[in-house]
Amino acid sequence: MSTATFHEGERAAQARVGAAVRARMAEIGPRVIRDFMPDQHREFFEQLPFVVAGTVDAAGQPWASVLAQPPGFIQSPDARHLTLRAQPLSGDPLQGTLMDGAAIGLLGIEPHTRRRNRMNGIVRGVNASGFAVELSQSFGNCPKYIQAREPVYVDRPSPANGPVVHESAQLSDAARRMIEQADTLFIATAYAGNGRANSEQAGRAGGADVSHRGGKPGFVRVEADSTLTVPDFVGNYFFNTLGNLVVNPRAGLLFIDFDTGDLLYLAVTADIIWEGPEVDSFAGAQRLMRFKVQSMRLVESSLPLRWGEAELSPMLEATGTWN
Repeated sequence: MSTATFHEGERAAQARVGAAVRARMAEIGPRVIRDFMPDQHREFFEQLPFVVAGTVDAAGQPWASVLAQPPGFIQSPDARHLTLRAQPLSGDPLQGTLMDGAAIGLLGIEPHTRRRNRMNGIVRGVNASGFAVELSQSFGNCPKYIQAREPVYVDRPSPANGPVVHESAQLSDAARRMIEQADTLFIATAYAGNGRANSEQAGRAGGADVSHRGGKPGFVRVEADSTLTVPDFVGNYFFNTLGNLVVNPRAGLLFIDFDTGDLLYLAVTADIIWEGPEVDSFAGAQRLMRFKVQSMRLVESSLPLRWGEAELSPMLEATGTWN
């Protein structure tokens, strides 16, 4: 890659863990974070029935979203582009953020095989049938912490008046229960809050990003004031999410109810707890992410996917639970 693999927030997070980690990432980053998609990544995206997207709205708030259609709705005409024949789900914040020139992060994840690949870039050619993404970064992720459940697309008629949407500045009881039972969440972050193309300083490492977090059911602690605390387990040390939060603490969380298809979108501000007794008290946690909920949107029966039984990741055996 001809421009920076990691921006200053990612490099700072790597250095905080240790000089050896920072040096190692500087060495391997340019080899594994590419400015093109290898053929196996292109074929992988083309077989998926859903993809998770991260974008930023006009107020600078990142949002995590999901697009779902029968497999084949994503195509890769060449190694630097994806085309998606899909429109945002009703009530999804992506309805307001999807526009030409917007930064976007895409996470392709196949839970039942525990495969996942990332593709970050710029939205191009939005039209009535969908849109394209011009690639900035492409890289794979390890299978750690993914719960194995198989999604199947189901074509359902939309309600005549649209889905039921609940919005609030605080978590509702239904939202709280959904989070407390969750074993998976998706988090969208951004280097900058304008939702546009990368800054010169960040190079290809700037823009929007979306990532996955998994844990045992209940791994997200919910407090009375709508503050969420999430353990961060050992990963690849790229620190794409944490690096963005170092320079821009706003984030968007997405929770999926795999039984009902309900989608919970949260706008949050984040703090990273790097060390201390609270980190030490949660087995397996390298650090904690603490999110203050600014707003919630719960859309009932929104996602047109049905999911098989979940098999928890074997990597979670070494992790704990909240007391």
